[in-house]
Amino acid sequence: MPIGPTPAASARDFVYAKLKSQILSLELPPGTALSEKESSLAFQVSRTPVRESFVRLAQEGLVQVLPQRGTYVSLIDPELVEEARFMREQLEKAVVRLACASFPGDKLEELRANLKEQRSSMERQDDKRLFELDESYHRTLFEGCRKLNTWSVIQQMNAHLNRTRLLRLVSDHQWNHLYEQHERIVNAIEAQDADLAESTMQEHLLLSVKDMVVLREKFPQYFL
Repeated sequence: MPIGPTPAASARDFVYAKLKSQILSLELPPGTALSEKESSLAFQVSRTPVRESFVRLAQEGLVQVLPQRGTYVSLIDPELVEEARFMREQLEKAVVRLACASFPGDKLEELRANLKEQRSSMERQDDKRLFELDESYHRTLFEGCRKLNTWSVIQQMNAHLNRTRLLRLVSDHQWNHLYEQHERIVNAIEAQDADLAESTMQEHLLLSVKDMVVLREKFPQYFL
């Protein structure tokens, strides 16, 4: 039985979503060679939706098509990582200040529940789940401030940054400081302490700058 939908548009979207997920989760690490034939067999679709997915992923900077050489998962570009981090820092500092002025009670409870799940994931050393919870945590901040369109804009630039974030979680299970910063931000929102929330968010997002130095030394083959 086919593992994906059969109509052309649905097959294209299915293959694109699966490949993107595999790239962002590092199941397909940077530099991995991609084959239309192998992907079409794996997803049980024709080569056309695979080829169209490669083009779409290339437009997003996740795949590189080299004439006469093949198609590869793109290496992580440190400049794009830094640009995405810079944008997130500016916007997330602004959002937590808004949250300290006014934040729905149900969203505050969502953040508290998220923190409990983060703690559980840390105890299990489940890096993939912790990454998902981290994303959900930050998204909830924007949702509570009615800024989901802003969050969507951030997501468009996050591909290279997110791969470094997950790589850091996978390669180093010392996660306590990440959790503590998340908890401090929630406490600051509840106390309506905008200065503490903003400074903690800045500290939190600057971690990726320090992490990049370590990650490039540890995984040089993954970076430009």
